[in-house]
Amino acid sequence: MKKPFYIILAFLALSLQGMAERINIQSKNISLIINAENGHEPEFVYFGPTLVPTSDLQSPRSGRMSLYPAYGLNAPAEAAFAMRHIDGNMSTALYVTGHSTKAEDKATVTTIRLKDPVYNLLVNLNYRAYRDVDMIETWTEITNNERGTVTLTQFASGTLPIRRGDVWISHLSGSWGNEGILVEEPLLSGQKIIKNKDGVRNSHTDHAELMFSLDGKGRENSGNVIGAALCYSGNYKLKVETDDSEYHYFYAGINEENSEYHLKKGETFVTPSLAFTFSSEGLSGASRNFHKWGRQYKLAHGNKERDILLNSWEGVYFDINQQGMDDMMADIAGMGGELFVMDDGWFGDKYPRKNDHTSLGDWVVDTEKLPEGIEGLLRDAKKHNLKFGIWIEPEMSNTISELYEQHPDWVIKAPKRDLVLGRGGTQVVLDMANPKVQDHVFKVVDNLLTKYPAIAYIKWDANMSIMNHGSQYLSMDDQSHLYIDYHRGFEKVCQRIRTKYPDVVIQACASGGGRANWGVLPYFDEFWVSDNTDALQRVYMQWGTSYFFPAIAMASHISAVPNHTMYRTTSLKYRVDVAMSGRLGMEIQPKNMTDDEKALCKKAIGEYKEIRPVVQFGDLYRLQSPYEKRGVASLMYVDEPKNRAVFYWWKTESFHNEHLPRIKMAGLDANKLYTVRELNRIDNSALDCEGKTFSGEYLMSHGLEMPYSHDVDHHKRNDWSSRVILLTAK
Repeated sequence: MKKPFYIILAFLALSLQGMAERINIQSKNISLIINAENGHEPEFVYFGPTLVPTSDLQSPRSGRMSLYPAYGLNAPAEAAFAMRHIDGNMSTALYVTGHSTKAEDKATVTTIRLKDPVYNLLVNLNYRAYRDVDMIETWTEITNNERGTVTLTQFASGTLPIRRGDVWISHLSGSWGNEGILVEEPLLSGQKIIKNKDGVRNSHTDHAELMFSLDGKGRENSGNVIGAALCYSGNYKLKVETDDSEYHYFYAGINEENSEYHLKKGETFVTPSLAFTFSSEGLSGASRNFHKWGRQYKLAHGNKERDILLNSWEGVYFDINQQGMDDMMADIAGMGGELFVMDDGWFGDKYPRKNDHTSLGDWVVDTEKLPEGIEGLLRDAKKHNLKFGIWIEPEMSNTISELYEQHPDWVIKAPKRDLVLGRGGTQVVLDMANPKVQDHVFKVVDNLLTKYPAIAYIKWDANMSIMNHGSQYLSMDDQSHLYIDYHRGFEKVCQRIRTKYPDVVIQACASGGGRANWGVLPYFDEFWVSDNTDALQRVYMQWGTSYFFPAIAMASHISAVPNHTMYRTTSLKYRVDVAMSGRLGMEIQPKNMTDDEKALCKKAIGEYKEIRPVVQFGDLYRLQSPYEKRGVASLMYVDEPKNRAVFYWWKTESFHNEHLPRIKMAGLDANKLYTVRELNRIDNSALDCEGKTFSGEYLMSHGLEMPYSHDVDHHKRNDWSSRVILLTAK
């Protein structure tokens, strides 16, 4: 195999050639090759397609290829690790003392053991290589065996040198209501830093995932791409340093700012894992690797179909009542839905939850709104043959609540300072570092599911950042542990919940898409992409989010118009077609819909059930990016045998006498014949390709012409156009 120069990650000093032990960490189709000579720093050699044998790798001309560079003995260079030893020394050296491998069910874990030759500090570098997916995870274990407490000031999960060339980076930027926006830019000299300091959520303004396109601006279905994802729910820092050497140096880990960690004698600090992959099939190829790995090994219930639901939030907001919930259940059941979720507004005794100013923490039913309680709702759900779900925000409280009145010491608060308040002017964050708070948060879920075991779904929200730095639980000496210990506590609670309630479906909602990360998803089945349900903006947000997360994890709902965030009016057909490209749901008041609208949604739900296995478990091929501003966006899902595929086509703007590109498909079997069927059809006449058969080769080299508008009666015409096509092999 010819090795592209830009994926060789090698450093082998001439004096050491032939002496270092070479470790080949091999996943399904990719290899990470490391030199590990006792008494020396471990060094990168190669990352890319599988190499057999590994003895013919060429040494590069220059570069700093240390696998885990420590600060102090080459101080000008960027470091992955830094600390203050017990005597105040700020320099560290980490040299190999040995390595080992351990077989797991479908993976192999390689551990490279490092030690400082002067201080009794041990560092284990761990690499898990999966045998059935193209993914390698790395994480670090730091053990202090010095005679007292030491201070960790920098603790990356892993590093990766990348050969300079025409390298581009793709990552996700955004804000509330505009999450997951794709950013593509070349890597230039200097530093590129992507970081988060929210404290609670970490994916509103950017993401802890990125891709490197190694041979120019990224292309969707061709080109060499490295993808990386930090599996962490808290503050992170991704850094790429490009100095005067031949390499870009990528570092990823917990954001160390204001988070120095005091590691006690005998204690081990474990970093979150950094997952990375390689694909020679472009950005979509790297995405498919993330999706397969995520569904198989990370996402809760990643191989189980998701239900089609109606969520009450945009339909009624806080106006919860027993009859209203029953009516909404009847409507979604009539349209073929499978699950009803009652959102915010159902709880509070002394302080009923009528708005966002009160009641968080008081998780008891408001019997004025729900005189028959959760029991009555569950009875009605059963009557309509629906599953039932409920909204909670267990990490938060309001100052106007019984919980806060009883436990003001449970909230995050800077010492000697007044509270900093959030949403509604009363919201506060509970201190998840505190074991008593962890018990409380667990009991919120435990009490609900113990008393009402028929609850099938929980929407878990988190609507505030850590605004003021301070823990009333941690000692004054350890205040810098707040951000890290918050997420350790959060993970402990999630683990307890999943141990006792492994089957309940849980959505990660955090002011919309604030918790779209692979750190929380082992405990959550999906995430709310954004509070913005506008279909046009969702095309852009879901496109970016799909870079790292599969459709099964992306909650995508049909909502009302004018949209409640954007006030844009899009056609129901367009809203349906966009929502059907993720985990389909509804976020609407059905009683405000016309009979024709309900009929279209019923038809769409029925057809989504038909394609659900392809969308939720199929391979994604992004075809035409909305970010290229060519007036159309398109993608498709293909099942593993390449027998069925679902093709999506959305216009993103409309002009008279416009000229849109014809979209070539991807991922099909060139030798198979595929029959065309349009889903969610509203046109008076069928597409001219309807029912016809085309070869996979033709569809991938030529594509199908899509009409730019819909053939509907004049009073139904509008400027929105979209198509969903099911392809079935004969």
